[in-house]
Amino acid sequence: MNRVIIHSDLNNFFASVECLKRPWLGTSPVAVAGDVEKRHGIILAKNALAASFGVKTGEPIWSAREKCPALITVPPHYDDYIAISRMARSIYLEYSDKVEPFGIDECWLDVSDIASSYDEGIFIANDIRNRIKSSLGVTVSCGVSFNKVFAKLGSDIKKPDATTLISPSNFKQTVWPLPADSLLFVGRATKKALARLNVKTIGELANTDAKALEMVFGKNGICLWNYANGLDTSPVISANIDIPIKSVGNSITTCRDIINDEEIKVVFYELCETVSARLRKLNFVCSTVQIYVRDRELNSYERQTKMPLPCRTVQALFKEAFGLYRANHISGKPVRSLGVRATNLTDDNCFQMCISPSAYNAEKQEHLDSTADYIREHFGKGSLKRGIMLYESILSGIDVQEEKCSFSKI
Repeated sequence: MNRVIIHSDLNNFFASVECLKRPWLGTSPVAVAGDVEKRHGIILAKNALAASFGVKTGEPIWSAREKCPALITVPPHYDDYIAISRMARSIYLEYSDKVEPFGIDECWLDVSDIASSYDEGIFIANDIRNRIKSSLGVTVSCGVSFNKVFAKLGSDIKKPDATTLISPSNFKQTVWPLPADSLLFVGRATKKALARLNVKTIGELANTDAKALEMVFGKNGICLWNYANGLDTSPVISANIDIPIKSVGNSITTCRDIINDEEIKVVFYELCETVSARLRKLNFVCSTVQIYVRDRELNSYERQTKMPLPCRTVQALFKEAFGLYRANHISGKPVRSLGVRATNLTDDNCFQMCISPSAYNAEKQEHLDSTADYIREHFGKGSLKRGIMLYESILSGIDVQEEKCSFSKI
């Protein structure tokens, strides 16, 4: 018997939660959107009615309103989304301890232990849908299949509030006619590269020579070929297994374009202070620093560098981040967004065991940073600021948007 995997996807999640809190919005086109004044004015999520007007996630609010003049926008409330996501996962855990999140609104469940057939898998999926709708007030779409990739695809095929089966006997008829970018991990760049090979559907991908795909995409080409042919064997990670944290990062879209190095320094210090504090909370040091830069014309790039020794102090992170910026931002264009990410994480014991002079200086800086963390935690973030923050009061008051720790997925 093949595995029975369910993928559950909370439909239009952010928008559904906002409409749940405001029932009178249920008959209106609604979108969850950022703050135009802070230049976060993009659509984060939309309900089905807004989608019917062509409103898309990620587009500017002004563009969405051109398509749908009656569009109602509401700000995001992440605490509410997290709370309902956790309640949904508690329901999933009643069916299996093998529950793997894929973002805040999606989960895989391996129900092979309690489902001896795909019919039983469909029954469980429908039971989950009904329970979530009645107890949480939102709907889910479920895919039932013999692997994770097809289960995810099944939940995408029919929305909202539906269950779709993709089995070993029907996947060629169901999956292969679909566009190639319907497949998990086929993004825009991969889609374009496949099109150059005259591969436009999942079936054409499945029937392409695997070695030809490997020549173009490397080992990822083999993975895509396996996925298209239903050969994904990746397990659903049990809920009681910790997923390793791969990186810790923060990014910000500033309230106005940044035009000189002094302003860049202010933002980098804000970002590095938050990354450094989070590394301390997680008991990690990092060996690599990455930066993300996006200019006024929406061109972006990422760069990274190795640190001289594993570290997490604000000053060390800032030195590498700003150095990367100076070395790579040769266009000189005003900057719209900045990000800092710490990767190659290791336990902080290696930080404590180093005895070189530079490590000694870093240890002194670490004590200062820890004290600063304590003061800000007890008296507020604005209770202690660096002198450079006085240079630009608006930028030094930025609300740094914390990103989630990056986890391994499939």
